[in-house]
Order: sequence, then C-alpha cells, then structure tokens
Amino acid sequence: MLQAMRNKLHGWPSIIVLGIAVLAMSLFGMERYFTSGNDTFVAKVGKQEISQRAFQDRMNQLRQQASAQQGEHFDASIFEKPETKQRVLDAMIDEQLLLQANTEWGMRVSDQAVRDYIGAIPAFQVNGQFDPISYRAWLVSQRKTPEMLESDIRESLSAQLLPDAINDSTITSDAAVDQFLSLLTQRRDLQYFLLPKPALADNQVSDAQIEAWYKAHLADYMNPEQVSLKYLEVNAADLKLDVAPSEDELKKRYADEKQRFVQPEQRLVSHILINVPTNATPEQQKAALAKAEKIAAEANPGNFAKLAEQDSQDLGSRRQGGDLGWLEKGVTNAAFDSAMFALDKGQISKPVLSSDGYHIIWLRDVRSGESKPFAEVRDQLVKEATAAERDRKYNELAGKMADNTYQNPASLEPASTALGLPIKSTPLFSREDGQGLTANPKVVAAAFSDDVLVQGNNSGLIDLGNDHSVVIHVDKHVPAAARPLAEVRADVQRRILDERIAAVAKKQADEALARLRKGDSMPVVAKSLGATVVSVKDAVRGQSVEVPAPLLAQAFLVPHPAAADKPQFTTVDMHDGNYALLAVDKVEGGDLSKVPKEQREALRRQMAQAYGSEATRELIEMLKAGTKIKINKNLM
Repeated sequence: MLQAMRNKLHGWPSIIVLGIAVLAMSLFGMERYFTSGNDTFVAKVGKQEISQRAFQDRMNQLRQQASAQQGEHFDASIFEKPETKQRVLDAMIDEQLLLQANTEWGMRVSDQAVRDYIGAIPAFQVNGQFDPISYRAWLVSQRKTPEMLESDIRESLSAQLLPDAINDSTITSDAAVDQFLSLLTQRRDLQYFLLPKPALADNQVSDAQIEAWYKAHLADYMNPEQVSLKYLEVNAADLKLDVAPSEDELKKRYADEKQRFVQPEQRLVSHILINVPTNATPEQQKAALAKAEKIAAEANPGNFAKLAEQDSQDLGSRRQGGDLGWLEKGVTNAAFDSAMFALDKGQISKPVLSSDGYHIIWLRDVRSGESKPFAEVRDQLVKEATAAERDRKYNELAGKMADNTYQNPASLEPASTALGLPIKSTPLFSREDGQGLTANPKVVAAAFSDDVLVQGNNSGLIDLGNDHSVVIHVDKHVPAAARPLAEVRADVQRRILDERIAAVAKKQADEALARLRKGDSMPVVAKSLGATVVSVKDAVRGQSVEVPAPLLAQAFLVPHPAAADKPQFTTVDMHDGNYALLAVDKVEGGDLSKVPKEQREALRRQMAQAYGSEATRELIEMLKAGTKIKINKNLM
C-alpha cells in the first residue's frame, strides 16, 4: 500500500499534499505537546484544587452509601447524570470555601474535638465505652493509620465549624416564636356544605363521541411495553468451594497476620484539661500554666475525679471525673502519648502542653500487651479464609462471565457452555410490574436500554450486591400497544359522563358562590340545593379531623373575614367529582398559654437551625463572589 502511494505521489503536487499533511500533523502534535499539561482538577477554588481523584472518591462514597440504604432498589444510573455530578461538585466547592474561610479567620478543630468524635463512634465502642481493640481492628480493615482517620475527621469537622458557629449565634426572639406558634395553632370558625352530585339531563353518548374521546386519550389505554429475559447468574452464596483451608495454611495466615491478634499495651487514664486559647497572648499562656500547676500540686488519686469535675475544661470527660478509659499508643497526640507512657501506675503528671492546652494526667492502671493463641482464633481464621476463597472464586467467575458475554454480545450460549452456568429465564414484565429479579431497578434499566433492547446485545455485568451479579439478554419483546376500543368502551363511556357531571357540578358551585357573595345566607343556599350546612368552631390547621381534608386545607388559605358579619366564601374541589361551599366566619390566633415549654423550645431550635442554614448559605454566596472559581466539566 505504501509503495502504491509512493508510485502515485510524485512531482510538485505530491510535495504540496505532503506539506499540508506534515503541517497538520505538526500542529496537532504541538497542540498535544502544549496541552499535555492541561488542568487535571475538576474545580479550582481560589488557589485550592479539587482533584479528579477527590471528586471520584466523593462520588464513590455517596454511591456506596445510597446502595447500602436502598438495597435492591438502588439505581446506579442516577450517579451518572450530569445534574447529580454537578450537585456533588457544588457541595465540594462550598466545603472548600468554608475551609479557606476557617484558615483566613483562624478557626481550627482541636485535637480534643477529634478525639471526642472518634470516641463517640458506635463502631469503636463496647458497652458504651471507647474500645481500643475495636478501633485498631477497624483501622486494619480499612487500611488506615490513626493519623489518616484523624485527618479525615478533622477535615469533616472543619467544614462544619462556621455553620455550627452561625447556628450557635443565631438568636430566635420570643416574638418570632410566638408569631409562628400563633399561626400554627390558629383557630377558625367554619361553615360548609357539600353539593349533591347533579343528575344529567343528557346521559346519551354516541359512538362518534366514544371514538373521538378514545382517540384523544389513547395514552390512558396503552398496554405497557414488555420484555422477557434470558440471563446468567453468579451468586457467591451458591458457590461450592473445592477444598477447606488446611491446617498449615491457617497457621501461615496466623503467622502473617499475628499483629491483628496482639493486644497492645493499654493504659487507664484520667486527665484534667486547662485550655489555652488559639493565638493566646503570653499573659494568657502564663495564667493557664499557673492554674494547671496549682491543680497538679493539689491532685492526688483520692481527689482527682472531684478536681476534674470542678476545673477541667474538657467537656467530654469532665462529667466522668476526667476518665478517658483505656488508651493505647497512637490514639492521642504525641505530647500526651509521651507523657502518658512515661508515668508509672498511680502517678500524676506535671502539666503537659499540647495543642489543646495543659493536661494533668493520672495513670490509674496498666494492661500489658498479649497475643491470642492460634487455637483461640482458629475458627475466625477458617471463616476468613473461606470467605476470602469464596470472594476470589466469585470475582474470578463473574469476571469470566463479563468477559465472555462481552466478546459474544449476541448470545449467552458461549458463556454458558464455557463456564458451566445454566441459562435462566423470566416471564414477560414491564417497567413497573416486575417481580423478584425483574423488579430490581438496575435490571429493569438494563433490560429496556437501547444497547440491550434495540441493539440486541448482552448487558454488562449487573451487580446486585452481596457478591451477586447477572448478565441479561432480551428473549421476547412486546411493544406498547393500545387496547382495542371494544375492550375499553364501557370505561370510555363512564369517563365521558363523569366529565359532563363534573362540568355541571362546577357550574352549580360557581352559581351558589355568586349567590353567597351577593348576600344570600348559607342555610338558604344550601336548602335550595338539597344540602345541609355543617358548622365547626375552632378548627385548627391539620388537626380538625371532623372536617374533610380538602376543606380544611382550603380553609387556612382563605383571607381573614373583612368584618364579623362578612365571612369569606369559596368553592372547594373535593377531588372526587363533588364540590363544597366554604365560609370562614372568624379567625383567632392560637392560645399560646397551652403550648408546652418543651414544644416551644423545640420550635425555637428548629427555627434557629433554619435561620442559621440560610445565613450559612448567604455566607457561602458572599465567599463565592469574592473567590475565583474554575470548573472543568469535561473531567466530571
């Protein structure tokens, strides 16, 4: 081929063609050279970048949370929508703006706050107390160091510093609470009557009318599109393992992971904290040290708990007499750690300076490290080895199924034969009426997708959770089709008559409303229509069960009466083909003396939180206005 081109391209025309080609290739090459250093961040907030990795990590975290919460109803496609990605990125930008504001305004999360947060995590507690063994086991399972976890928590808490400060400083006045409560408990005197459903003078419906109405409302009479599926399935719970782990394998696993079964040295500690303010002056530092030294001089095992309750500024441990429970190396900060492990049992330290302030530490007891013997953890090792082997086999088989069905997209047969997996089938189902497997949103989305339904390909591997996956192929397809008129004729006729009745009822209600507004009395109008007036005193929003819900909702939307003898009238659609006439005679504010103090305070907190959230939103908008923000949507 190249020789043929060479034979045909000769002379000055070939030089021009080759020159253009070389120039184009050079320009494209130069562009690639100069754009190779293109931005790799999804967004840049001021000088701080939000990397593509950080964005993907956040998306994965939210996806996993949604999957855990929604189970089989989880739809992963939601996280592929541009609007979802934009909402997540907007939240990350807001966080970054708040973090930068923290730095600029000197706000930080204390080490003690991080420790308190970790200590309160239920996964790290046994019998309501922080358990170092559970903490360390979790770190190992997540492949994290204490520093990594603390950094993650510090960043999470940092993003809440300003919102929390705003919420804490938000003042909700008694007048605002009273005003809201007055509206919430407002009472209204009502009168109403239900109009009887009118009789039709003309209840004849012609064939032409039925056909015209049917054609105009054809979408109401469609049989839904349906498919049936063939599918291959891999479920770890059904996999049979070839052999159980041998004793030698278990012992090797024990030796390789022995540190998991070692109880490190632990120390039972109490402390008293004297805070040193951020950016403290020398005088403030001296005052804090003097106070700490005085307490340390007075402290002994007999009065330590009392001094902690009296003087400690660590609110988390103060009520427990300064008790921090059993601690091991690496749980606290370096200064505290060093002092704690330098003490002998029963000894009380001199003041120890950390980033939080001065600590007086009492070492109450010591528990030396020990290792659990192989026999004690053998059953656990068997379970772990079996689970690991089952996971390995599942991943291997699911991976082969995915590869084979991708390489042979028109059929499941090759994968079934190669892997020894039976081809299973489903009955016909629509997007809404599936059961079992075909009710799973991910299966439904794949079954009706263009690639699977229209192109006739196998689906990709559909993860159903808990090491359970399928690949599907459409077996039969029944397009959506209108039900024949003969089948739905009676329903069409009934709906035509219902529309006529509704139109007459609306006209009747409007005429009755006009009479009331001209001055006719409620009982007179009601009697002329064969209805009975119902009076309700002190109806309360959402609480007066004797009033039909549509009437009660509308009653609190009607304006106040202009005067005591001039009620406000309106018609109310009862959403069942009937109408009612409503009169609001009187409006009174709620009796605030009957509102319990607890309810008032709960409302105050809710209002403060709402006001605080709005103030935080305004702050973020202000920070955005003063910060250069760049977004690379192509990297989202």
